[in-house]
Amino acid sequence: MPFPNIHPIAFSIGPVDIRWYALGYLFGVLLGAAYGWLLLRNERLWHRGTPPFKANDIWDFAFWAMLAIVIGGRTGYVLFYNFSEYAQDPIQVFNTLDGGMSYHGGMIGLMLAAILFTRSKGGNWLSALDLMGAVATIGIFLVRIANFINSELYGAPTDLPWGVVFPTDPLQVARHPSQLYEAAMEGLLLFLIIRVATHVFYALRKPGLVAGIFGIGYGVSRILVELVRLPDIQIGYLYGGWLTMGMVLSLPMVVAGLGLVIFALTRPENKLRP
Repeated sequence: MPFPNIHPIAFSIGPVDIRWYALGYLFGVLLGAAYGWLLLRNERLWHRGTPPFKANDIWDFAFWAMLAIVIGGRTGYVLFYNFSEYAQDPIQVFNTLDGGMSYHGGMIGLMLAAILFTRSKGGNWLSALDLMGAVATIGIFLVRIANFINSELYGAPTDLPWGVVFPTDPLQVARHPSQLYEAAMEGLLLFLIIRVATHVFYALRKPGLVAGIFGIGYGVSRILVELVRLPDIQIGYLYGGWLTMGMVLSLPMVVAGLGLVIFALTRPENKLRP
């Protein structure tokens, strides 16, 4: 299947090019904040009817979130994926034009920002992590679509009918559109699962449960996609030629997610109705 004719630059304002990748992050935060506002307004969803902070505060947090995602994502990429190169030329850490961002680093940054922001408001930081788990899938979906448009992070060669020939591939062979797999699994499917959990089973009434579901869902999805996604070229495969850095970083998310789910379901306080 040929690659769709979509240019990585969405539009230009004078000499400034606005890329789909940047718009994915921007609208991921804005739409996530809008959905978070709706969740925060619905107090009956939360433990004892108390969300982590007021609904209107989400717009202040959106600024924190954008900074945390960019700083955390860049820091994670430098530390996890390309440390030796940046150690030789540290000034390149600030050159974000190379597109180097780590999802796991961005998520750590977002979690820290949520905890600090919520503590400043006197709220429950576990509920804040639940909120992040409920809204983060929106940004994941949009950014993975942008990865596809950028013709980056594609998968291994495939004979499947939906294989895509990416213009940046030097071999010009059909490959797994692993970006779309991630958009579907880590974004759309996980959003729907968490939506059912929050609105049918009232999972937000048990602080930590939604965050745990997100950790398990994202971690498992990412590990599965990594089986067909090509590893970063500067790292390659690890330990026997099949393990990737994405798998290594996702496994702790699954373990932490399981721990949060068990904690949320067994904590006596969470068994009480709000």
